[in-house]
Amino acid sequence: MSNTRFATAIHIMTLLAKTPQEWLTSDWIACSINVNPVIVRKELKELRDAGLITSRLGKDGGTTLSKNAKDITISEIYDAVKNNEVLGKKNQKPNPACSVGKEINNHLSMLFAQTDLLVKNFLGDKSLQEFTDQFD
Repeated sequence: MSNTRFATAIHIMTLLAKTPQEWLTSDWIACSINVNPVIVRKELKELRDAGLITSRLGKDGGTTLSKNAKDITISEIYDAVKNNEVLGKKNQKPNPACSVGKEINNHLSMLFAQTDLLVKNFLGDKSLQEFTDQFD
């Protein structure tokens, strides 16, 4: 559970929200996060696919928010980059002859879904603008 995708995405979105009139490059964003620009580009693709950002190529290229930060929820960002369950992965190949092993992943699926719902509900109505306002 050492996945930093959500933290990276929030960092990106906060930078974009703080500079709404500018088109930020992936290199510039990567310098702020202190990561390789390839990591930023991967997250930018996910955020763009979710409709949260707009990007353009070329000399004056870069990325900006596709809508106002007050209209973007933290849960939307979470959904855009979430690639696994909050609690981790299910067991790969439990023993089907075991009374626990044969049912564990079904029960874990329900537990994971409930936990994911709790996270989304907690994040749900918090806007990117509210989060961004915490920074000077």
